[in-house]
Amino acid sequence: MTETILVLNSGSSSIKFQLFAVAADERLERRMKGQVEGIGTRPRLTAKGAKGEVLVDETWPPAEVRSVPNALDRVITFLREQIGGRLPVAIGHRVVHGGPEYNEPTIISPPVLRKLEMFAPLAPLHQPNNLEPIHVILDRQPKLLQVACFDTAFHRGHPEIADRYAIPEPLYAQGVRRYGFHGLSYEYVAARLVEVAPAIAKGRVVVAHLGSGASMCAISAGQSVESTMGFTALDGLPMGTRAGQLDPGVVLYLMSEKAMGVRDVERLLYNECGLKGLSGISNDVRKLLASSDPRAKLALEYFAYRICLFTGMLVAALGGIDGLVFTAGIGENAPAVRDTVMRRLSWLGVEPDAVANGKGGPLISRKGSPVACYVIPTDEELMIAIHTLRALRAQKASRRKKMQA
Repeated sequence: MTETILVLNSGSSSIKFQLFAVAADERLERRMKGQVEGIGTRPRLTAKGAKGEVLVDETWPPAEVRSVPNALDRVITFLREQIGGRLPVAIGHRVVHGGPEYNEPTIISPPVLRKLEMFAPLAPLHQPNNLEPIHVILDRQPKLLQVACFDTAFHRGHPEIADRYAIPEPLYAQGVRRYGFHGLSYEYVAARLVEVAPAIAKGRVVVAHLGSGASMCAISAGQSVESTMGFTALDGLPMGTRAGQLDPGVVLYLMSEKAMGVRDVERLLYNECGLKGLSGISNDVRKLLASSDPRAKLALEYFAYRICLFTGMLVAALGGIDGLVFTAGIGENAPAVRDTVMRRLSWLGVEPDAVANGKGGPLISRKGSPVACYVIPTDEELMIAIHTLRALRAQKASRRKKMQA
């Protein structure tokens, strides 16, 4: 009987899922991927099989799927129909923030869940939504293994000097420090580099995870040494609707002079800034690229400019650079953005290949370029499934030892 592992990535109005089968040699084979979107407004379940075939496309009245638990019920019902009524052997969850304590994938228990809830203020758009399905499953199937895989974990090996803010020691001891995010994506890309670009995999690489949420990471010999994101997922690059790097004095000004409350500022910085705020048009790069509005051009130029500024910072952390990698939605699918960035970085030794970039790579720099540039599609869900399978096997091995003792 084939074992399966379910991966869940829950948001405020959607649940994305993927199902993996565990082969005899422990390889993971993707069986399907899908999502329930429009929870509470226009709920719709879609899923495709391993070959891209449509498995389901179903909608319901808003009242029938008004919450994440409702949506999870629909997903579980659908999955049971697909895999003969059986439950997966384990479920892996993307959890954005692991705080100072969790530096590796962790099996969920009630105490662990309570600690993870404490980090919700550090990732208000993500953490509560990531944890809600865990609560539901823990209540209904308490013996089913659930594993939390953290976006912060890949960066927890940073040297202390990279994690510090110039603030009093007690605040650092209480967890006010730079964490970094998108770690599951960076971990996957670092592993893929060994296969795609072995010549730079053990060297100094800057990876740009460019999507609706965007960040960059300096990786040396496969290990994260610096990141553009810090205490929360607001820092660093401008994003779809998030401001990115911002003088904290702006927040003080908004609160003291504009009488904005904490929630007002939070809503502004998370939902109304970034490409959306700069352009006044959209947070979608595809729409901005298609627009003739000067504000759309400004937003895209600013985005590329900040990417290049942070590249310089990360190269300084690495002490040089051997490769630059683009990944995630914009990084993988927007040749125009990649081209602008690479041309701005010509001073660094980047020599773009326009034809290869237009085709999407993987190698998008000229042969012999001092800095090799690649496009490597990320796969955070596979990374979560790998970690979940390891946790499952480790748990079984531990139980066997206890029984033999």
